[in-house]
Formats: sequence, C-alpha cells, structure tokens
Amino acid sequence: MRLSRRTVLKGALLTPVAATATPTTAHALDSPWDQVPAILARIVPPVFPDRTFPITAYGAEPDNSTDCTPAFRDAIAACAAAGGGTVLVPGGGKYRTGAIHLLSNVRLHVEQGATIRFRSDAASYLPMVFTRWQGIECYNYSPFIYARNQVNVALTGTGTIDGNASAGPWFGFDDRRGPDWERLQQLAADGVPVERRRFGDGHYLKPNMIQFYGCRNVLVEDLDIRNPAMWTVHPVLCANVTVRRVSIRSRGAMVDGVDPESSSDVLIENCSFDTGDDGTVIKSGRDTDGRRVGVPSENIVIRGNTYRGRWGAITVGSEMSGGVRGVFAEDNRIVAGPTYRSFYALYLKTNERRGGVVDGVHVRNLSGGPCERGGCYVDMNYSLTGPGHGPIVHPVIRNITVDGLNIAGAPFAIKLSGSPASHIRDVTIRNSTFTQIGTPAPQLSNADGVVLRDVRINGVLYGGAAAVPPLDHLEVQA
Repeated sequence: MRLSRRTVLKGALLTPVAATATPTTAHALDSPWDQVPAILARIVPPVFPDRTFPITAYGAEPDNSTDCTPAFRDAIAACAAAGGGTVLVPGGGKYRTGAIHLLSNVRLHVEQGATIRFRSDAASYLPMVFTRWQGIECYNYSPFIYARNQVNVALTGTGTIDGNASAGPWFGFDDRRGPDWERLQQLAADGVPVERRRFGDGHYLKPNMIQFYGCRNVLVEDLDIRNPAMWTVHPVLCANVTVRRVSIRSRGAMVDGVDPESSSDVLIENCSFDTGDDGTVIKSGRDTDGRRVGVPSENIVIRGNTYRGRWGAITVGSEMSGGVRGVFAEDNRIVAGPTYRSFYALYLKTNERRGGVVDGVHVRNLSGGPCERGGCYVDMNYSLTGPGHGPIVHPVIRNITVDGLNIAGAPFAIKLSGSPASHIRDVTIRNSTFTQIGTPAPQLSNADGVVLRDVRINGVLYGGAAAVPPLDHLEVQA
C-alpha cells in the first residue's frame, strides 16, 4: 500500500537514530564498485583483419533509390568467406536497403557523409527470423540489422544509420498489435514451442532496429543512429558488448535507446540519447518465457552518457524475469531535450507476474533535470494492463545503492513502491540533493532496510549530524 505523507514523515522525522554509520555498513556501501575493474577488463572490443569490401563494388549506389540489399548481402558474405574484415559504406550519399544480416568477423563501417537508409516496405524484412519480442521468443520480421550466433561483429563509423520508420507501416502496427501480442503471451504461457510462435507477414509485431542475438564480442561505435521502429540497439543473450560514442535519436512508441537483455559484460559509455522511451534499459525476458530461458543480465557498466529522452534515463525492467545483477551506472547526466524530458532519473519497474531477482543496482553521480515524473522510482506495481497470462510469481528487488543523485525539478525525489507480498529490500541513498521537488518527503511503502544519508530535499537534510531532528537511518515498513 502507499503510505501517506503524514505516515512517512512520522517514520522519517520523528524517530531519531544514531547519526554515525558503523564501519561494517560503510564498507558494504563502497564494496560493490570494487567489482567494476574486473568487469571492464573482460570487455574487449573485437578487432578485424585489414581487408576492405566496399558495398559499391557489389552494386550499391548512393542515390537513395537503388535497392542495395543484395550489395550488402554479397559484400558481407565475401568478407566472411575471406576470413573477415571491413564492409565499407563509402561517404557521399544514401544507400537504401532492406534487412542486413551480419556474419562473424565482419565490421560494417559507415563513413562520414554516408547514410544507410532502410526501406519502408514490410516485405524487405522477410523471411522471418528467430527473435525476442518484448522479452518473449518467437519468429517475426527481421530486425533492420541482425546477427545470430555470430562472433566478432561490429557497427562503426561516423556516418548515419536511419531506420526511416515513420515512412513505413510500423507505427500503424502499434494500434493493431493487440491480438498478436495477446496471442504471443498466451503461446508462451502454454509452453508452445518457439518454432510454432510465428508472426511476420500479416501480423503486427514491429521489428527492432539493431539486434545481436546470441553473439560474442560485439561493438557499436561512433554512429548516428536514428528513427527506429522499435528498440534501437538490442543485444540478447550476448557476452562482451561495447556501445560507445553513439548518438541515438528516436520518436514514437517502444523506441528505447540501448536494451541489453540476458547479456553479460556490457559497457555503454559516452553516448547521447534523445529517445521517445527509456534511454538505457536492462532486461532479461518476460514472465513465463523469461523464466524458461532463465538467463540474467549481469555485469553491466553505464557511464558518461547524456540523456534527453522520455521515461527512464537509467532503467531496469519491466521485462526482467530472468534476473538482473551487477549494474553499475556512473557519471551520467540528464538534460532537457528539444521536445522531450526524462520522466525519471533512475527507474526500476516490475510487477507480480514477472518473477526474477534484481540484485545489485549501483548508481553514482547521476545529475541534471528536470524530470517530469520523479527522481528515483522503484516500482513493483508496474503496469498490469496486459492480458494477464501466466501464474503470479512475485519478483525480488534488493541491494540498491545510490550516491550523488542530484536532480533539479521533479514531482517527487524518492519513491519506493514495493509489493505487500515481496518488499523492496536494502536501498541506500546518500550524498544526494533534490531541488524544486513538488512532494519533498520520501514516499515509501513495502520497503525494508531503507537508508538515507546526507540527502537534501528542498533544503531539508535527511541523515547526517546536521539533520533536524538528527537522522541517519530511515526504515519504513508497511
């Protein structure tokens, strides 16, 4: 249940406790970050042989008209057959194409002044491929750029990848997908084999922009990526993934920035997100199907990024049924975009159908604003508007640390909304400042072991020797 402001204030301000943390507590707060150097040491971008295969040598024309799909296919095949190298998209024009499928040891490099512009007809993304759609495995339209079970693959260059989604049918699918989406969820709940979960032509589940599925050693670097139909960069069941210095701009529904799903050893750094949905969002499958696959997202570092988009800047969920552990986000910034503002700075979302365990999300030095809906929001009662297939399996959220969350402008600073059947546990927020906050008192329900230390909200100090009254440890249970 949600506690009233009066109840929260009673628990937070009228119960004095000791102002000095024990050494054990302080050590526990700092220790998670000791894992980061070892994670980064394992994340090594792939390198490629010094061979170049220009797509223009295979019939591509930069005239924004010629169908370059065969040229991409043939250049990639030749590069892979030679033992790997670079498939080059030369500068100086726009190359129209359908789906691009990468192979092992191939780097697709888009030069400055070059644009890969995707075709607007749905048939260009057939035949269907094995994919995940909102966390459930199925066969569907191919992502615009796709690789499955490949090793050493990359997208690089200072050129542009343009999904051109608004020119196609994709956003019209949003109004028509209901029956297909309900059927996919029911197929998963009934345990129907993935080979029989077939959509694509005649159905309305739109494709992701860039999806690496079951790949190792993945690099996405320096590109201007824009106008996806759905999630923009989506590594699924991948290991050793680097996404850096990428600019992502998206508009519409379900157009997240980077979505590592059931993936490990992932680095997302120095990127710019101007997105119509979550910026960086960690996932691991949905409900029954996510638990069936049962692979967590883990060991993920998110640093030095700028967020101008909607919904959450740093987000976990809601498709997290396989579990999430070891997420480290530092030195990220939120700014007001030209058309969008972030809804939340830190946003964890799940519900009573997801199951799964979120264990260890650590954030430091996240600043900026304004945020249209709130600062830090952990919600275990997220949308249950779907058809409701599958059993009730309560998720677990625990071990969340936040250090240096500084937000200017939001309706609330901190809201932890646990489930009566599964409380949020062990959340520490410290050294943080919130200004221009509509409802200043922390809003806590069904949350245990919540610690605020040196947190200022509209000038009021929670925790620390200077607090009035003295307050170091806040724990509100419902």
